[in-house]
Amino acid sequence: MLKQVEHLREKSQRMVFTNGCFDIIHPGHIHYLHSARQLGDVLIVGVNSDRSIKKLKGALRPIMNQNERVLVLSAIASVDYITIFEEDTPLQLIGSILPDVLVKGADWDVREIVGKETVEAAGGAVISLPYQKGLSSTAIVERILNRYSH
Repeated sequence: MLKQVEHLREKSQRMVFTNGCFDIIHPGHIHYLHSARQLGDVLIVGVNSDRSIKKLKGALRPIMNQNERVLVLSAIASVDYITIFEEDTPLQLIGSILPDVLVKGADWDVREIVGKETVEAAGGAVISLPYQKGLSSTAIVERILNRYSH
């Protein structure tokens, strides 16, 4: 990934970075990724590893393993590059990539976005995109459980 970033920088490509679990891809993700991609020339998506998701969300997650999640994300036209990170947060990855734009959903306060200081110190922007209410992997899991619990 870092070789690609170097190549993109040489070509003066505006890099947008976002990250997440992307456990069950849903319309909210698609809208979010499309909106993020509009902010630059390329969209780089950092995906939490299976281990980091278990640590964040509990032993029953992820629903889809990291290879499955990457495969689904790679089929989305808005996504140009995908990388998996093992750490609890993408701070190290963000510091290595130094994107021009760091994006998260509005469920994150801009002041709390991991990597904000790093990106801004390098002259980049940090943007919070509107959140699609009711569209989350957790809400979808709950909907399935409610529907099939009888």
